[in-house]
Amino acid sequence: MGNDKTNMFVAIALSLAVLLGWNYFVAAPMTEKQRQAAIQNKAAAGQTAGPDGMPAPSPQEGGPAAPAPGTLPGLGAQGPVSRDEALARSARLRIDTPALYGSLALKGARIDDVSLKNYHETVSDESPRIVLLSPTGTANPYYAEFGWVGSNAGPLPNGDTVWKADTDVLAPGKPATLTWDNGAGLVFKRIVAVDDKFMFTVRDEVENKGANPVTLYPYGLVSRWGKPVTQGYYVLHEGLIGVLGGDGLQEYTYDKIAKEPAYGGANTQGKAWANVTGGWVGITDKYWAAAAIPDQDKPYTGSFTERSEGATKVYQTSIRGEAATVAPGASAATTQRLFAGAKEVNQINAYERDLGIKQFDLMIDWGWFYFITKPMFRALDFFFHLFGNFGVSILVVTLILKIFFLPIANRSYVSMAKMKAVQPEQAAIRERYKDDKLKMQQATMELYKKEKINPVAGCWPVLIQIPVFFALYKVLFITIEMRHAPFFGWIQDLAAPDPTSLLNLFGLLPFAAPDFIHLGIWPIIMGITMFVQMKMNPAPPDPVQAQVFTFMPILFTFMLGSFPAGLVIYWAWNNTLSVLQQYVIMRRNGVKVELWDNLRNTFKRSEKSAAAKG
Repeated sequence: MGNDKTNMFVAIALSLAVLLGWNYFVAAPMTEKQRQAAIQNKAAAGQTAGPDGMPAPSPQEGGPAAPAPGTLPGLGAQGPVSRDEALARSARLRIDTPALYGSLALKGARIDDVSLKNYHETVSDESPRIVLLSPTGTANPYYAEFGWVGSNAGPLPNGDTVWKADTDVLAPGKPATLTWDNGAGLVFKRIVAVDDKFMFTVRDEVENKGANPVTLYPYGLVSRWGKPVTQGYYVLHEGLIGVLGGDGLQEYTYDKIAKEPAYGGANTQGKAWANVTGGWVGITDKYWAAAAIPDQDKPYTGSFTERSEGATKVYQTSIRGEAATVAPGASAATTQRLFAGAKEVNQINAYERDLGIKQFDLMIDWGWFYFITKPMFRALDFFFHLFGNFGVSILVVTLILKIFFLPIANRSYVSMAKMKAVQPEQAAIRERYKDDKLKMQQATMELYKKEKINPVAGCWPVLIQIPVFFALYKVLFITIEMRHAPFFGWIQDLAAPDPTSLLNLFGLLPFAAPDFIHLGIWPIIMGITMFVQMKMNPAPPDPVQAQVFTFMPILFTFMLGSFPAGLVIYWAWNNTLSVLQQYVIMRRNGVKVELWDNLRNTFKRSEKSAAAKG
């Protein structure tokens, strides 16, 4: 690596170019396309609605037809109704916990009305709370359902079944018991409990008072009507997700599941995993999810499907347990769970640990480099609990990483300092062998060997910084803890870009700056620190390279302007620490610090250029 650190900055530029190029040229068009598709789906949902249903299993799975949860009143010509009107169609059991509020429909016993108390749509606490689950009849129904399926058992509970409840409020420590008699010898009981966060426990019991044995299969499902708007970024999975026993993590986007073969019925595509044990299935957004969780010790069949109900696509993840034969006078029971809430890292981990849910931590999309991303989050979360500010955590973790990699960085900067010290000799070699490139390279390598200089040592700071950069980007992008996390001053959301803009003088002028040119205060600070870091080294001898290096901080300033503020703060702070570290090492090695001379020469050249043009 040369004195001008050419390779170092080229490596950074290429890495960022890949990321930025994807975001600007692939992810953004993809997001817009999906947004338009969602709008069309919503419009279509207002015109057509069909019955709810769960696809039948393929014949080789065995067992009866899978449950058809029944039909709530159709939309008819009026299209979707308001949320309040849809909720009023059925008597309801109110849900009230420290984290959730909503209701459970006594008609159908669906959990279809859940909102999050502690999360709002914007950073303002006055903005609407996040609505997770919605009932049938609204524009985009999204609900969970549990029950039994079988044959020759008489009527089974479905979406039209009206249950009786022994209470009017479901709260932590206050479970609700629902009962229904099918009039043909079977009495069904459902005990629903909820904790103080996001987990429902559903215990289904059936008592056979008839004269003949019956065979029933327990099931659970999460159903979502209409394709939602997704972020469309390659670093984030949104759609159908689950861990299916030994088959492990399965992720299907809304587009991917539509490409699967026909499954279980007309206008239905999907995939099933039979006879698996342990795991869960659900549908995930960036920050929220709903997942059905079977008994972790019993085999089940899991499926992901997409079906058409008129012009509306219905996405569903389902579990169906093994058969339970209930003799006359006997009873059977099964326990399943529903997660419906925010993907808080520590809470997700606690559920996996305390409830024994297999690989439930994979609900959060840590990515292929989870071995870097997860420790990064743990470190940030640890210091957040010490200082109460994730922005401060970023500064502290960056400093610790600098200290941890200090030996490697020191060797790198020492080698670079030695290369500066031998610049006169290098210049003499270039002059002596200007017509013989081979001898020039040989003489240069001999000089490096004599002075114990490693010409590639300067690459290590880049190789260290790039994985840290991407890990922090991933953490800021996917974890809900970073959502609406404030720093100081005007930064109220570290996961969003700096809200200020140079174009309106950072809010002094009375108009909103356009999004396509976003240049806030922190990106400008980052650009200045990058400019100073580059000026620590002499200008490249090649005039073209010198011009490229001069404009690189400006280019990066504009490119990073749309990145999360937390990432820009990290980059600026890391540059500052690198400048201080390099300054100390250069002074210790008796090498002149070029910073002030380079700054002076830069501005002198600018003045001369301006005078020449004038």
